[in-house]
Amino acid sequence: MRFVIQRVSESEVTVDGKSLGKIEKGFMVLIGVAESDTKEIADKMVKKMVGLRIFEDENGKTNLSLAQVGGSLLLISQFTLYADCRKGNRPSFIKAGDPEKANELYEYIIEKCKESVPVVERGQFGADMKVSLTNDGPFTIILDSDTL
Repeated sequence: MRFVIQRVSESEVTVDGKSLGKIEKGFMVLIGVAESDTKEIADKMVKKMVGLRIFEDENGKTNLSLAQVGGSLLLISQFTLYADCRKGNRPSFIKAGDPEKANELYEYIIEKCKESVPVVERGQFGADMKVSLTNDGPFTIILDSDTL
């Protein structure tokens, strides 16, 4: 499982010009699911993500968590996080999880996040989404379950 976490001052996802999710201060998270991923792996990833202390405190140090700043989440599925570009110029996506399983884990991650984060917005699994954001910092963290 891979999470690309961007600390944002605002972010929005739209489909066909209609806003599906919009947040202000928080994390916009791209979520990639591999075939071998499980709910246990998702639990570990969510726990690590919501606990990240990457917001600035009163001294300008990255020392505060999402909860401490009243931040929100915008969670977006993105199978292309498992692109394999080693051969040729056309990426292969065979390492991405089966769509049915990936959607099930995506929904599970959303519900798990709602247990500890008051505002959790989302994209639409499998849709052609347009994502806009203002990356605060910029600050981007990549969590990979293979390296946690």
